[in-house]
Amino acid sequence: MLSFESDYTVGAHERVLEALVRTNSEVLSGYGNDIHTENAKKLIKKACGAQNSEVFFLVGGTQTNKTVIATCLRQGEAVIAPKTGHISLHEAGAIEYTGHKVIELGAKEGKLDADEVEIYLETFYGDENNSMMVLPRMIYISHPTEYGTLYSKSELTHLRSICDRYGMKLFLDGARLGYGLMSRRTDVTLPDIAALCHVFYIGGTKVGALCGEAVVFAEGETPERFFSLTKQHGAMLAKGRLIGVQFEELFRDGLYFKISKNAIDRAEELRQLFASKGYRFFIDSPTNQQFIVLNTEQMERIKKGCAFSFWEKLDAEHTVVRFATGFHTSKEDIEALGKII
Repeated sequence: MLSFESDYTVGAHERVLEALVRTNSEVLSGYGNDIHTENAKKLIKKACGAQNSEVFFLVGGTQTNKTVIATCLRQGEAVIAPKTGHISLHEAGAIEYTGHKVIELGAKEGKLDADEVEIYLETFYGDENNSMMVLPRMIYISHPTEYGTLYSKSELTHLRSICDRYGMKLFLDGARLGYGLMSRRTDVTLPDIAALCHVFYIGGTKVGALCGEAVVFAEGETPERFFSLTKQHGAMLAKGRLIGVQFEELFRDGLYFKISKNAIDRAEELRQLFASKGYRFFIDSPTNQQFIVLNTEQMERIKKGCAFSFWEKLDAEHTVVRFATGFHTSKEDIEALGKII
């Protein structure tokens, strides 16, 4: 069955698998204390243009968000996020489970509006009773967002300036970062993100790896005992080499960016295909997630030959669904979809 359900419905890129097999018999220390993990860190720092940053490898996106937020915030502190953000909706309350409140603000096409954040903070600090309220100390965003949209460099710069003014951290969830960086409509580079964010992560699970995310802390921003706390939060692999080897291969010669570009190219073809058939788009997404409005008949008919994701109910007769391309999507997949729709 054809599937555009998500960008992690297949395993890993074949080169990543080959690297895992090639290094399988090597005797290496655990918890990431091995030569492949160290080399992966060096390659990521070079790609980020941030030699003094610190890199850590965690097992998955939710574990990464939970661990980073819980270790960067102190008791009684909160994180601001868009109401459509992953930590707000699709992480089963993982952040609140750590004792930290998620302050949800309105989202415009999935993005936090910096002006709205400023208004919220001005109101908070203007409240004489704010000592009895949770203290906002972090801004969480994802790039791309849950709607496939992207922040511009000026938007990121504005959010960083707010953080600097109010003593907050800017945390960027990069679960699909490769697809954002390779979008044809972005002005943001990996070094830009490394320079503007206090902490961010480079997603592997959705971009060519079997599992794993690479967390990058700017110089001097790593929480005390972060390595130990990662273990406490269940985000560390004993066989840390498994993630290190994968990122070493992904960043060895630009493979991460090459396969991300493939997803973007296929998404553009998918977009043109639906547009040529007269389908309506819910949002203008420049990345690998495309949101289509289907009526009930269309949805049931396409569902017989192709898997996709329910996103939200638009009205009694129309539903917003998501078609996602990935590092693995081929031109043949797009052609097969064309026959189905």
